[in-house]
Amino acid sequence: MSRHEWDTLPEGVRNAVEQHCGGHIINAEAPEMGCSSEFSATLHLNGGAVFCKGIQVDHPNAWMHRNEAAVNHLLPHGLAPRLLWQTETDGWLILGFEHAPGRHPDLSPSSPDLAPVAETVTTLQQMTSSAVPNRSIAARWARLPVWQQYAQDPPDDLDPWEQENLPRLAELEATAHELLDGDALLHTDLQPGNLLINDGEIVVIDWAWASRGAPWIDPAFMVIRLMAAGHSPESAESWAREIPAWQAAPAAAVTAFAATVLGLWGHKTRSPSARAHSARLTAVARDWARHRLKATWPGA
Repeated sequence: MSRHEWDTLPEGVRNAVEQHCGGHIINAEAPEMGCSSEFSATLHLNGGAVFCKGIQVDHPNAWMHRNEAAVNHLLPHGLAPRLLWQTETDGWLILGFEHAPGRHPDLSPSSPDLAPVAETVTTLQQMTSSAVPNRSIAARWARLPVWQQYAQDPPDDLDPWEQENLPRLAELEATAHELLDGDALLHTDLQPGNLLINDGEIVVIDWAWASRGAPWIDPAFMVIRLMAAGHSPESAESWAREIPAWQAAPAAAVTAFAATVLGLWGHKTRSPSARAHSARLTAVARDWARHRLKATWPGA
């Protein structure tokens, strides 16, 4: 995705942003992470700072910004930066949020950040609302049945373990969608880059992929991220067991989730637009899926 600096935005957009911010922008500081916006920066003014992100309204990813704006009022105060304003000017959609200072957490084994992250994820699982937008993760994933497609026409570079277990993976994927359904408001992209720690408090940012589903799904995503940070599957799942929603998750549903995530991430890795870290995350997801399948099918 092409990225725009503050000075390269259309003049009308910059004027609208400054009007909403209530002053002249002194400096625009680009974030270390984030790649779903055409523009993102912490905008510094004499009276403080505002975090802005934006995209052209005809961009295929514009729905993500509208989705994030739609769910923001549902999030508990302090858990996520509050949306201050939004503007649509000269073909651009710009969102302005409270500035959230902090550092990204360390998820490696024995990190002191693991406990507060678990507390935050536990709080997330308590968000259930009839006002959740009509974006179901089950419906979203059902549109791309990767393993069922691969069972008919496997790619040449398919991992040998995946090739050997294609029937099982396709079967799990076919059952996953009904198991993922639920009324919890999910982030669905929990990872260190979307968590900020400041004075012991954690805020969760970038709710662009917010969806409705089973409350154990966000902890399940975190299991993969913990493994990517150096945890074994057993250690990552032990961390997740501290979260009540995970404790109530059916084992079969978690295994189906692991298989489905592996298929989706592997499919994205094969895309020309795949991000640099996609292959490594897919390998981690494969390790977890293999761990889950071995518990059900010891020969897997």
